[in-house]
Amino acid sequence: MSAVRTVLGDLPAGRLGVCDAHDHLFFGSPRLPGQELNSRSAARAELEAFRAQGGDAVVQWTPYGLGRRAADLPSLSRETGVHVVAATGLHQDVHYDETTLAGLRNRLAEVFVAELTEGIGTSGVRAGLIKVAGGFHALDAHTRWTMGAAAEAHHATGAPVAVHLELGTGALDVLDLLCGELDVPPHRVILGHLNRSPDEAVHRLAAGAGCWLAFDGPSRAHHATDWRMPGAVRALAEAGFGDRLLLGGDTTTAAARSVDGGPGMPYLLRRVRPRLELAVGEDLVARILTENPGRAFAADWP
Repeated sequence: MSAVRTVLGDLPAGRLGVCDAHDHLFFGSPRLPGQELNSRSAARAELEAFRAQGGDAVVQWTPYGLGRRAADLPSLSRETGVHVVAATGLHQDVHYDETTLAGLRNRLAEVFVAELTEGIGTSGVRAGLIKVAGGFHALDAHTRWTMGAAAEAHHATGAPVAVHLELGTGALDVLDLLCGELDVPPHRVILGHLNRSPDEAVHRLAAGAGCWLAFDGPSRAHHATDWRMPGAVRALAEAGFGDRLLLGGDTTTAAARSVDGGPGMPYLLRRVRPRLELAVGEDLVARILTENPGRAFAADWP
């Protein structure tokens, strides 16, 4: 049976509820010194604030080596009543030291599969998606390596592959690689950060290929084109692609959390949802927040 793999076990897609399809409870990178998301109490507060706005599920895209704190996720999910999905995968090389990357060189796909089927480290928490990343208008050697491993892991498990697009660029090149060369079905690919490059032609081509398009902001560290997002969503809906869209908050820094004065997870439902309802209507926004994530993140797990 197709199900979403949460940190508390597999969940039928129809029971996922209102979902923040791309966010972070824990995250730490040398590129954002002093802004690490490493507080359990703050993570719980964000989940509770999201729940108070009607949220039911959060998909954490934090991949290998960036402070996922997988062992904390089940208890946070139980305490707040919010379903949580964890990720395996690997970000851009600038987020890692050479020793970490060298240690993964000949076993990356193996690590991904193990984290999807057996658990992350000793936590026993199984990941429910594979997160990888492209570069700015480019696919470098690191990207090709990580996406190759992601494709292997997908073919072994059926897991969805979620892609960080640097400033929203490179979507079509990513699809050429993942879905063309590496034979990952387009409906198993989620393209993130498309709000950062509001090119309607690229959006329509990507949606027409059959993948998922994630509009995942705002975040204080990544503010760019929030005001153009409703128009981009409306254009895709009018072109018949409303069933391919996802929404997320992508909270990547401590300053972006609501408990620290930023928009945080609740902003998605408190402000983004009603703004989008004006653009495309309540019914479509409800489907984008519930039905679409259930289908995007569900898999027939081995």
